[in-house]
Amino acid sequence: MIVLVIVSMLGIGSTQLSMMSERGARNDRDAQLALKAAEATLLDAVSDIDGAASVALRASVFANGSLLDFEVGCGTGGVRKGLCSQAITGKPAWQTVDLADETRTAAFGQFTARTFATAAGNERGLMPAVPPRYIVEALEDKPLFRDLTQPSGVVYRVTALGFGSRRDIQAVVQMLYRKKKD
Repeated sequence: MIVLVIVSMLGIGSTQLSMMSERGARNDRDAQLALKAAEATLLDAVSDIDGAASVALRASVFANGSLLDFEVGCGTGGVRKGLCSQAITGKPAWQTVDLADETRTAAFGQFTARTFATAAGNERGLMPAVPPRYIVEALEDKPLFRDLTQPSGVVYRVTALGFGSRRDIQAVVQMLYRKKKD
């Protein structure tokens, strides 16, 4: 009887160990999925900023370093959606705005006409729960040795949020991007 109890305990312990390993692998897979979605969104934001000739929904917004459409706290509508002005004091926009907020952030492909397959559609396979989102902050670009008689340029800080197979699994990536000269 004692041997049977010991064997049962070993069986239960090994089952729990294998379940924990499987759960850890699934969590890692979902985190990688969210990270890849966020990285893809950075590339979509670059296309948005550069204003590809075929799809130029916001070409005028990013033309010649114009800052007219960038708003404090990030824009919520039209071409201003997800565009944030530089914070003079306090925290930058990427630290104060909820990146999952659909009113203050731009969705993948919203301004580039690209598509992003998600589990919300009828697609099969492992996919993010919802499309990734991003914001673009316009920052003053001050090169170290610049002509002080000339106005400073603009560099864009893009912050992207990707989702895993569930909405609560998220990854955030960020980059600084200087628009290509026309």
